[in-house]
Amino acid sequence: MSQALFRQLPKVDRLLAEPLLAELPTALATEAARDVLDELRGEIRAGRLTVLPDVPRLVLDRADAWRRMRLRGVINATGVVLHTNLGRAPLADEAARAISDVARGYSNCEMELSTGQRGGRLDGVRGPLRALLGCEDAIAVNNNAAAVLLILSALAKGREAIVSRGELVEIGGSFRVPDVCSQSGARLVEVGTTNRTRAADYEAAITDDTGVLLRVHPSNFRILGFTERPSTSELAEVAHAAGLPLVEDLGSGALVAGLGDEPLVGDVLTDGADLVCFSGDKLLGGPQAGILAGRADLVRACRRHPLYRALRLDKLGLAGLEATLLLYVAGDHEAIPTLRMLRCEVDPGELFEALKGCGLEVTLEDDVGYTGGGALPGLGLPTRVVALRGTPPDDLAATLRENTPPIVARVARDALLLDPRTLLDGDVAVVVEAVCRAVGTG
Repeated sequence: MSQALFRQLPKVDRLLAEPLLAELPTALATEAARDVLDELRGEIRAGRLTVLPDVPRLVLDRADAWRRMRLRGVINATGVVLHTNLGRAPLADEAARAISDVARGYSNCEMELSTGQRGGRLDGVRGPLRALLGCEDAIAVNNNAAAVLLILSALAKGREAIVSRGELVEIGGSFRVPDVCSQSGARLVEVGTTNRTRAADYEAAITDDTGVLLRVHPSNFRILGFTERPSTSELAEVAHAAGLPLVEDLGSGALVAGLGDEPLVGDVLTDGADLVCFSGDKLLGGPQAGILAGRADLVRACRRHPLYRALRLDKLGLAGLEATLLLYVAGDHEAIPTLRMLRCEVDPGELFEALKGCGLEVTLEDDVGYTGGGALPGLGLPTRVVALRGTPPDDLAATLRENTPPIVARVARDALLLDPRTLLDGDVAVVVEAVCRAVGTG
C-alpha cells in the first residue's frame, strides 16, 4: 500500500501546472509544493495514510498560510500579565503611538535637531533614566541577557566575576548565567552554597584577577527555609574596600513600589551597587530592552565596547522605551498596562453578564493569576474568573485561538477560564462574540 501511495504522489512540476495554483508566485508555489510533498512522504512512511488527500488543495492552503502574517495581536484572557508566549508586556498607548510615529517614516534617531548635527540615539532614554533612578548615566541594549553579556565583556573579560552559587539562575529559553559569563570571557568564581552565602564568602574569594562582584536577583525563583544572602550594602562595602565594582542584575526591573517584594532599582543604586541592569518588558511595562544604569565611568566602558553596537536597540525600541519612561517621569502609572493589571481589583461582572446567554454553564469562581515573565515568582494574584462549562473546554480553547483576533484562555477544572485581569479596552465584546459564535449562539 505504501509503495502505491508513493507512486501516486505528483511531481513538483506537475503540481505547478495545476489550475488551482496558477495565481501563486512560482517561487512560493514551488516551496509550498516541496513542503507538502515532504510532509506526505513522512506520513506514508509512518503508516498514517491509506488514501492520498487533495494535494493541490494542500499546497494552496500551505501557500496561503505562508502569505499571512504569523505574528499577530492576540487577546490575553489567561490572567498571566507578563505572558512570555504572548509577548510579555502590552505597551501603553503613548508607547504604541511613539513607535508608530517613528516607524511610518524617518526620525531624528541620531540627529540633534537644534543644530542639525549628529546626535546620540540614547539621548531620549538617558535623561529620564537618570531622573528616575538618580544614577550618573544609563544606556539600553536589546534585552537583559545582552546587558549582562555586555557588562561582563566590558568590565571582566579575562578576569574573575564572583557570584553566589545560589544565584546561578537559568532564564527563559535555557539561557544560563554561567553560559553568559563564559561567552563574555569572564571567569566565573562561585562562592557560598545554594541556600546560604555571606559577604565574607565574596571577600575571601577576591584576588588580583577579580574584575567584578556580581549579584543576581532571583527574579524567576525563590529559595525558602534555611537561607542567607548578603544585602546590596554589605556587598558594596566588600567590593569598594577592594576597589572593585559591584554589579547587580535585577532581572525584572521594578521602578515603583507595590510589586511584591521586588527591590526598586533606584534603591539598589542608593544602597551601593555601582552598576545595575534589568529588563524593559517585564515590571517596567515597556518594550523588550536591557537597561544598564549606574556610575558614569562603568556605563561609558560598556557604551564604548565593540559589542555594544551588536546589541543596541533599534529606533522602534528606543521610541517605545522613551515613551514608557516619560509616563514614569510624569507619575502616570495607570497609563502603563502592566502596572495597572498587577494592581487592579478584578471585576468580572461585565464579562459574566454578557456571557450568560451564550448557551453554556457560566459561573464566577475564585482563582489565582500570575505576573509571569519570570517576575515575582510564587506570588499569586487573587482573581475572579468566568468559567464556561457544557462543551469540551479544550475544543473551545482551540476554536478561540483560531478567532480573528485569536483569544488565548486557560483550561482548568474541566472548564474554560476567562480572567478579565488581562483584558484590554474593547476585549470583552470581542471575547463574548467569539464564544457565542463558537457554541452556535452568536
